[in-house]
Amino acid sequence: MTGAAPQTGGPAEVQSAPPHHTTVEALVRAQLSKALGGKRGMLEGAVPTLGFTLSWITFHDLRLSLVVSGTLAATALLIRLLQRSNIQFVVNAIIGIAIAAIFALRSGRAEDAFLPGLIYNAGYAVLLGGSALLRWPLVGFMIGSVTGEPTEWHKDKNLVSLCTKLTWLLAIPCVLRVLVQYPLYEAGQAGWLGIAKISMGWPLQLATLAAMAWLLSRDSTPIVVKSPGLEVASEPTR
Repeated sequence: MTGAAPQTGGPAEVQSAPPHHTTVEALVRAQLSKALGGKRGMLEGAVPTLGFTLSWITFHDLRLSLVVSGTLAATALLIRLLQRSNIQFVVNAIIGIAIAAIFALRSGRAEDAFLPGLIYNAGYAVLLGGSALLRWPLVGFMIGSVTGEPTEWHKDKNLVSLCTKLTWLLAIPCVLRVLVQYPLYEAGQAGWLGIAKISMGWPLQLATLAAMAWLLSRDSTPIVVKSPGLEVASEPTR
């Protein structure tokens, strides 16, 4: 059945919205899925860390653990290349492994392989949380980058509220990772750090996505497509 869903505020106006996205919620869902790489992208990011952790726990050999991690990432890249599929997320993982290896090899401490991840999560927590507190949530700019109006979304108070909630949901996992993993880093517990990173990686991300999916399931903010001399509100299909 097709019908107009009740609006929670003024519609978000865009110059050119993708025709298959009739609501802001649907647009955000699509963009988040694209940004995270889906289940395969998250798995490809987790497997090298798992290999490093298991190798370190078993042999306590830093160089061997880094080689195992790098080999797993390179294998994932080779499979992607053979399948001629998108290599973006594997390349991201390889870059992360390379940075982690530099940190660990310079100090000779296995736990330093996890330091870049801690810095990354701390930085993201500050960036996401700060933008939400200032009422200019980063998720809003994600919408603006798609619609072609970088700040137009900020004129809709309800859209700002939605984007603020989504931004906080993205920030919470980063905060939790730092709170749990930093004490382990200070204690030099590389094995437990690896376990914490894996358990707080894609499982926590999936929990966050489930919360975001629930928040976005209402499809209540229609997108208004601007055309010369005419504004057309795309009605959500329910």
